[in-house]
Amino acid sequence: MTTRREKSDGRIPPEGRRKAVPTPTSAGGGKATTASKEVSQLPLFSETADSPRGAVPGKGRDRSRLPAQHAVPKSEDAYSQDSSAMTMEEVASDGNLRRAFQQVESNDGAPGPDRQSVREVREHLEQVLPVLRRALLDGSYCPGMIRRVWIPKAGGGERGLGIPNVVDRLVQQAVHQVLSPHYEPTFHPSSHGFRPGRSCHTAIAEAGRHLQEGHEWVVDLDLEKFFDRVHHDRLMARLAQRIEDRRLLRLIRQMLKAKVVMPDGVVVATEEGAPQGGPLSPLLSNIVLDELDWELEERGHRFVRYADDANIYVRSERAGRRVMATVVQFIERRLRLKVNAYKSAVAQPEKRHFVGFSLRRNWETSQVEVLPSKRSTDRLAAKIRRLTPRAWGQSFDRCISRANGYLRGWIGFFGICSPTPEVIRILHDMDAHLRRRLRAILLRQWNASASLHVASFVWGHGRRPRGGSSTGDASPSGRSVTVARSTTR
Repeated sequence: MTTRREKSDGRIPPEGRRKAVPTPTSAGGGKATTASKEVSQLPLFSETADSPRGAVPGKGRDRSRLPAQHAVPKSEDAYSQDSSAMTMEEVASDGNLRRAFQQVESNDGAPGPDRQSVREVREHLEQVLPVLRRALLDGSYCPGMIRRVWIPKAGGGERGLGIPNVVDRLVQQAVHQVLSPHYEPTFHPSSHGFRPGRSCHTAIAEAGRHLQEGHEWVVDLDLEKFFDRVHHDRLMARLAQRIEDRRLLRLIRQMLKAKVVMPDGVVVATEEGAPQGGPLSPLLSNIVLDELDWELEERGHRFVRYADDANIYVRSERAGRRVMATVVQFIERRLRLKVNAYKSAVAQPEKRHFVGFSLRRNWETSQVEVLPSKRSTDRLAAKIRRLTPRAWGQSFDRCISRANGYLRGWIGFFGICSPTPEVIRILHDMDAHLRRRLRAILLRQWNASASLHVASFVWGHGRRPRGGSSTGDASPSGRSVTVARSTTR
């Protein structure tokens, strides 16, 4: 029998609950400390130009094995049957390593701390792969350090990216290709981030269905610095439930513990987190947060998660605040993660930003409308300003080409928005904003061209403007304005 509280939360009462798995404890916190010495590494990756290091993961995902809409997690017996295939021999196989390098090569990417590019590794690939394979199998392979790069965040602040060496990216990709076919089918169907066949658009489509069913309040959860706070012991404990090969587990832990080279050259040791930028990090993040997904499923909540952004849909604000309190407690006590209280809130979907969009229920048509969020429109206006500086020093066609390239991508992503008057107004405003910026560039270039023409005319007739200009029509500044005005007519 459904209670009033469960009805308000919009929950489906589960028939039974799984037994909670005890959380492994860890001594010490998760802060980065200055490293006293560097980890010894396989000589292959540091001695000669014939032995470059680096590589990137990301291929081998089986799109035919996507979870069903109402999939349930596999039993422990099914896990034990699949785990036999996740071995170091499969990771180090020649075919798997070559497919991994092809994916790394297609992604290209910047060099790691060793400054060796993907092209340089490609030139010596036939010498690198046999040595790398032996090192993986005998346990002598040791990941190199990670180069820290700071990039600006759209909402302010900076995000830290970790760039491994190319051979290390290759190994991460090889591990990803082995693990992904086993973990991907068991992920919750409401998880849409970093998964094949899923995207921001599928996340918005599912969120729209929840809103259409009457769950008109959202518990918007944002995990603070998620990739920097992943608890290593908890992650390794979850991996050990399905991976029996201890060599593979040891390799993954070494990747998590890889030291980081900061921009100022300081080397720090990592005690928690999964560096954002490596090919294996997206899969590991989904493995960590899959526990949250199935906990929400057990509680009967309707939710959508994309990476570290989760939206839970309920029927009332009161239910949302109750759900917020209990879920935050689970995340911080059980998962050892931190919820960003400033960015998280209980509100109506049209007032929140989720993967670039906002949702709104149209009471006249009873349909759910998809709109670009205010943050997205502000970003578009700021990007247009950066693409069209008034002091543009190249050709006008080049400026238009750059703006068109960005706008095509923007329209392609936000093309799922509903054709409401509000969306049409936003597009018209941005079109007018762009045209004003382009006219300002064109006017400036006309003025500069006219000034040069007048100056050359004066010098050609042997008259030198006094004080940088002359009177009447011979004035470069006066003539330039006249030319610009006559042209605009």
